[in-house]
Amino acid sequence: MPEKARPPAIPPGDYTLSFVRSPGPGGQNVNKVATACELRFPVGAATWLDAAARERLRRLAGRRLTLADEIVIEAHRQRSREGNRRDALDRLEDLIARSLTPPKPRRPTRPSRAVKERRLEQKRHQQRRKRLRGQPALD
Repeated sequence: MPEKARPPAIPPGDYTLSFVRSPGPGGQNVNKVATACELRFPVGAATWLDAAARERLRRLAGRRLTLADEIVIEAHRQRSREGNRRDALDRLEDLIARSLTPPKPRRPTRPSRAVKERRLEQKRHQQRRKRLRGQPALD
């Protein structure tokens, strides 16, 4: 299976990391240590991405995009601070990698003759059915 293309390395100055208390697993440790990672990535400041890729990144980010044009990724799946930091960066790299591939253009196609004939046959069948529901002709 071919490996997917890796995005260019994200410069460490282009994102900010902060650590908060985690709602996830951690036992008693969860109440004492801030292990959840919050990554903030300002999309507009990523000049190393072209304009089309930035626009696709905004669309792919969905609800993670704030009004300040920042992508906020919260990671609290792991018990360790380092694991959550790596998870958040991996998820950002995945988003950026998906935004780098432009969507495949749709090539318009026409319905085949068989499809047209099936549709017309269904219409004739429906006509007959409705006609039979009507009042019988008095001869």
